[in-house]
Amino acid sequence: MSSHSWQFDNTYARLPAAFFEKATPALAPAPCMVLFNERLAAALGLQFEGDLAALFAGQVLPDGAEPIAQAYAGHQFGGFTMLGDGRAILLGEHVTPDGVRVDIQLKGSGRTPYSRRGDGLAALGPMLREYIISEAMHTLGIPTTRSLAVVSTGEQIERETRRPGAILTRVASSHIRVGTFQYAAARRDVENLRVLADYTIARHYPELADAEEKYAAFLRAVIARQAQLISGWQRVGFIHGVMNTDNMALSGETIDYGPCAFLDSYHPGTVFSSIDESGRYAYGNQPAMAHWNLTRFAESLLPLLGDNEEDAVATAVAALNIFPELYEAEWLMMMRQKLGLQSTEDGDPELIEALLTWMQQTEADYTNTFRTLTDPTNKNADFAAWHTRWQERLSRESSSPTEQLALMQAVNPDVIPRNHLVEEALAAAENDNNLAPLHELLAVLATPYTPQPEPSKYHEPAPASACDYRTFCGT
Repeated sequence: MSSHSWQFDNTYARLPAAFFEKATPALAPAPCMVLFNERLAAALGLQFEGDLAALFAGQVLPDGAEPIAQAYAGHQFGGFTMLGDGRAILLGEHVTPDGVRVDIQLKGSGRTPYSRRGDGLAALGPMLREYIISEAMHTLGIPTTRSLAVVSTGEQIERETRRPGAILTRVASSHIRVGTFQYAAARRDVENLRVLADYTIARHYPELADAEEKYAAFLRAVIARQAQLISGWQRVGFIHGVMNTDNMALSGETIDYGPCAFLDSYHPGTVFSSIDESGRYAYGNQPAMAHWNLTRFAESLLPLLGDNEEDAVATAVAALNIFPELYEAEWLMMMRQKLGLQSTEDGDPELIEALLTWMQQTEADYTNTFRTLTDPTNKNADFAAWHTRWQERLSRESSSPTEQLALMQAVNPDVIPRNHLVEEALAAAENDNNLAPLHELLAVLATPYTPQPEPSKYHEPAPASACDYRTFCGT
């Protein structure tokens, strides 16, 4: 096996040893390529020859790789735990021809020093789900980790049932998490905490390197980036499902696609994850949970935020207090765009809420409602009244109707990864070794804002048989 285009420069592996452990991918009995993302490979400047399955199963390490498992902590559904990469191995950091640095990580590649009682393996279905959803999020224009390849390992693993094993190759700006900072803070190692903060600033917020009170500026920058990210999730009806602090990336990318799903009918209390019994991470709770996670991040930074605890807490509180306002501004701007509005009027929030209230009361499909806003037919009298108000509001815009429609079409997807279609594709791949539905779905999701011919199965909401849809994390 040879692949001459890797350019590894593994800066994380040069951090203090407390932040990682060396790790080796497990033996895969019979690796076989399932999916390979040629477009992403080309964008990364990667060219391959030889046995790709062996490479992406970790059986052959590329030149320059330094396999490690990262240490981190996390609040999981509110409870704090010291964790680490229990089933993921970071091969290293590839630097693209354009100078962009990305992590190359194998997910499901076997036990690591942080696996505890887990086997470190992954099933094919969840790895294909992450491939589908992460690539869809990318084409939807939402910051996200990417998926380069999925390889089946040739073994069966024990989950709810015996399932085919697989490994996903994930590409990320980095895997530094809120939980990484919590890990350093829990160890009460201020020097290593400072090293981690300086490293993260240099990697993701280099404009702050020489800022006054740079750690406070770093906190504010992370808060702002998360406000933008969560607004993007809400725009397309995405529900992460497991917003633990170890699943919040400091880069501002969406990370760790486990029991994720998308809204069909609109309801802010929508939960799909089988493990979220209390609705902690429901669609409508995601902004508040991001704020909660950011509060944990601020707590971990306290030793760097002031000369004494009182000053540090005051700095942290001042930064955290801006999140609701920042998020509200991002959300209002996003929702105005979904309605074709570029100017602002005092009555806009009420106009938006009136639409959402109608959608909730009528169990309207979230994506299709915005996709067909300009067509008031086949909707009831309450919607018609709202539609009239909206048209009056649009008439006060300086833009033309054509420009307004173009704005709406740019932010309201025509298609999303409909949960039932994702499940159909996964079942065909995992149970019947039939990848045709998956490839068809990926092809449609590659251009989610391009209108599909009518009628299209990609526009159809979930059938009644899927009303109790549940997702599982796959661990």
